[in-house]
Amino acid sequence: MHEIPDDPLTERAQHLLRVLVESYIREGQPVGSRNLSRDSGLNLSAATVRNVMADLEEYGFVASPHTSAGRVPTDKGYRFFVDTLLRQRQRPDDSHMLHELSQRLEQEEDRDPKALVAVASQMLSSLTHLAGVVTIPRQPHQSLSQIEFLPLSENRVLAVMVINGRDVQNRVVHLERYYTAEELRRAANFLNQQFVGKELAQIRLDIVAELTQAGETLNQLMRDAIHVAQQAVGEGNQQSGPEYVLAGETNLMEFAELSNVEKLRRLFDAFTSKRDILHLLDQSLGAEGVQIFIGQESGYQILDNCSLVTAPYALDNETVGVLGVIGPTRMAYDRVIPIVDVTARLLGSALNSRR
Repeated sequence: MHEIPDDPLTERAQHLLRVLVESYIREGQPVGSRNLSRDSGLNLSAATVRNVMADLEEYGFVASPHTSAGRVPTDKGYRFFVDTLLRQRQRPDDSHMLHELSQRLEQEEDRDPKALVAVASQMLSSLTHLAGVVTIPRQPHQSLSQIEFLPLSENRVLAVMVINGRDVQNRVVHLERYYTAEELRRAANFLNQQFVGKELAQIRLDIVAELTQAGETLNQLMRDAIHVAQQAVGEGNQQSGPEYVLAGETNLMEFAELSNVEKLRRLFDAFTSKRDILHLLDQSLGAEGVQIFIGQESGYQILDNCSLVTAPYALDNETVGVLGVIGPTRMAYDRVIPIVDVTARLLGSALNSRR
């Protein structure tokens, strides 16, 4: 194979590749030169088309299945299509469904953010007929408004924290000794005086500083209060990584390339364990706009035959989560991309309206 130039595709080759990808997405069948010549709208012979296809295959944009004379796009072909050939629509055609999504989100605005996330995930799936996934929104700022302690049995204490003025978090912490209700009340008073209005992350840093720098100068009340607070707001008591809501995963069973029982089992196992999917979604948290992972680009073998289209959503102009669609690499990118983009904006708007 000779060396591939930086831009190996002529305008004609680009056009034929786009037509081939669109045909394969639509039909799910390898595309032959005769059909490609007919569908291209160009006055080209089948022999000329075959020559262009041979070049595209040599450059790695298409491949020939063993059972067919036609060709199918590779991950590289899809990537080139998405990056340079795709004529994205400004808005999805499903305007009535997006109007319904907007209304559904507005109906949920007075409820828990998880309800908004569930609606967004279900609607993504309904709009695309693929699997919709939305992460539970992270708290952009977690400022302590109040803290109280209630004694439980066996040296356990219930820490009740009011965050951002309205969100209540209850955490059971295990302490080295038994604290009386009066000791816990005094500790809570001290902590409320010292830390109310500060971010939890800053409180964790301040507690460590108090313990390491003040040393023996701390009186017993301060020492007890800081030890209890360290347990209550320590890193180990943070919520585990962001969860997500998945909807419509059974839609993936309708695609022949994903219908292998073993492939589906492993894919559904990945959905259940969540770790790999969350790591992939996390890569989109700091991105601007829509991100697309095609096939092996995800870095996870289980997703080799899948694509993930994601977009971050924001609360108070700060990214707090990611939503997206998971489907086969043979997905209708021109429909899916704007749907994901608009849904992210609508979900962010609904979350902001709720505040």
